[in-house]
Amino acid sequence: MATTHVFIVDTTTFKYHLEYMFAGTGAKENYIDFNNSPTCNLHSTTENNLLGMIADSQRVRTGDFVIFYLQQNFQKGIREGKFYGVFKVKEAPSFLDNNDNLQFLKSQLGKSLTFRTIIEPSQIYAEGVTEWEALDEIKNIQSPNQMLWSLIYRKLKGNRGNTMITIYESERLINLIRNKNNRNVLNGVTYTFDEVTQQIKTTQQTFQYNGRKEPINVLPRLINKYCNRKQFETHLQAYILQNLENISMFINQPIEWIGNEVSCGVGMQRIDIMLSINSQNRKVIPIELKSIEAYPEITIQLQRYIDWIEQYYLPNRPSDVEPMIISREISDKSSQSYQDLINTFNNFNSKNNILKLRYVEFLIDCTQNTINFNEITY
Repeated sequence: MATTHVFIVDTTTFKYHLEYMFAGTGAKENYIDFNNSPTCNLHSTTENNLLGMIADSQRVRTGDFVIFYLQQNFQKGIREGKFYGVFKVKEAPSFLDNNDNLQFLKSQLGKSLTFRTIIEPSQIYAEGVTEWEALDEIKNIQSPNQMLWSLIYRKLKGNRGNTMITIYESERLINLIRNKNNRNVLNGVTYTFDEVTQQIKTTQQTFQYNGRKEPINVLPRLINKYCNRKQFETHLQAYILQNLENISMFINQPIEWIGNEVSCGVGMQRIDIMLSINSQNRKVIPIELKSIEAYPEITIQLQRYIDWIEQYYLPNRPSDVEPMIISREISDKSSQSYQDLINTFNNFNSKNNILKLRYVEFLIDCTQNTINFNEITY
């Protein structure tokens, strides 16, 4: 299995996404000056917003699925948003094409799409499924937990240009698209979007993606912020998402799904990172990230995540639950505060019928410019 990513497009950008086979998200008019660099001249709020987009882009893996959501636009005759698919990620990780006069297709797109992913056709269907059909129609829904909550939460909490959906949500949405098209797949090599019919169509024209593909590296900036005692939690999330398979806790684990900022309620609760590991026994791993040392109250947040997973996720995809905390190293393991933390972890484990909470610390070396992760046995 694989993660499915929903990219937001308009009638102009959709056409070029299809013709040049890429998906992308924008950074408005910002130029990313901190990639592979320790310094940044942007306002911290702007930098963190951009890091959120980077984190979204760095969860993408080769072989993942891509579905496009065409936004409503009455002036263009798009009376309601529609979902189109299905595409597959051809190259990962996602890359940077910075916002300058060399950005590929910028004038044609009418906007800057800074973080990009190369895709290829998987099963392409002409017609899109309306937002109402996907999110509101419940005639085939037996329980509220079967609704496409990832996309509903996205609407409630503000737009994200690249939203992941769970495996069972993906299966439902793709099935809706297939049924809408009577399972008739378009057979072609090159595709475009017909704005009049609001359909994907094949074309005899050929297009070649020739843009820059700059690798994304946030580690120098992460280390700089840590060493200057500034917040870097968003940087940490992006770094972990990009390097999951190389981090000791996850090496050789068959990761089938990756999510970040996973909404788990109509409030503002979001799971920093969530993984599905499909080994002999499938398990879901909600991860709470902290740039500071862990503290006892952190389990209150985790409990809400567990409650949501048990009510909304597990009925659709039965799994063991194995929560994890990743936080800054606590150097003094003999302190009372550390003992209080461990006692809280043990109480959390005893009250939940799940796998034991895993506790991981990171250590950053400002001299060697390295970050290391160490799982703590308690």
